[in-house]
Amino acid sequence: MLERLNRALDHLEARLDQEVDIAEVARIAAVSEYHFRRLFAALAGMPLPVYVRRRRMTLAGGEVLAGEDTLLDIAVRYGYGSGEAFARAFRSVHGIGPGEARRTGATLTAQPRMSFRLVVEGSTAMRYRIVEQDAFRILGRRTRLPLVHEGLNPGAEAHREGLDPATVARMKRLGAGREPEGVLSAVVYRTDSRAEGAEADYWIGAVTAPGTAAEGLDALDVPAGTWAVFDGHGPYPQALQELWRDVFTQWFPSDRYTSRAGPELIRTRPVAPGADTDHQLWIPVDRPAAPGRP
Repeated sequence: MLERLNRALDHLEARLDQEVDIAEVARIAAVSEYHFRRLFAALAGMPLPVYVRRRRMTLAGGEVLAGEDTLLDIAVRYGYGSGEAFARAFRSVHGIGPGEARRTGATLTAQPRMSFRLVVEGSTAMRYRIVEQDAFRILGRRTRLPLVHEGLNPGAEAHREGLDPATVARMKRLGAGREPEGVLSAVVYRTDSRAEGAEADYWIGAVTAPGTAAEGLDALDVPAGTWAVFDGHGPYPQALQELWRDVFTQWFPSDRYTSRAGPELIRTRPVAPGADTDHQLWIPVDRPAAPGRP
């Protein structure tokens, strides 16, 4: 997987001075465009479009300082139809406009070319199973909040504490006898970015049959599909956040399963921050293609 990802990055790098076909880049990596974008964001710590813009502006910055071509020629070479659009992109990376950078010989910011390599970190095994799940509906309460990679998410905690006991009890009844059972959390990402501060829809609710309704509760319909279910145990929320990180930076790159669109489900037992607890992470995936098939 890492070898294919690096071949895809080589292809992208060779086309920074033209329109980049992300679908073609993903094809070289032998994964879906959706999975390529999500995996890149998890491994690189930034969304793919941000990396492409930073790399383009790194190359463009060298040409701006060299002074051999006009600023408009450089803008067109890197896919910008106007000097104004190029200047905005240039400033977003370098903190200064291209004209001023050329006049003053300013210090610019470089985004190094990226490649991925395997780093062996510890020997903790990841416990998982693959589940085929029929379509279901989540009934619960939804809010929008920024992602937090380490420590408690204040928005998630406030959302959880804002639920009255009667509503939680009703969710438990609605989710009885279905898998995953009980009250759970669901995260629906709004963009490709998983960076700290990126926005996501955060649900607290229960899995019910399709079409089930309950007054005062929001509904999220989830189609049938395959899920990778990871079990863990450790201090909350640190161990859960580390499990999520390891799924995307270790399990996916070393396995043939790929991520697909859908909510990520979290089950955990309520405990005080720092206390050990069991937790379970449900990630929507696509099964590997049969041998001989793309």
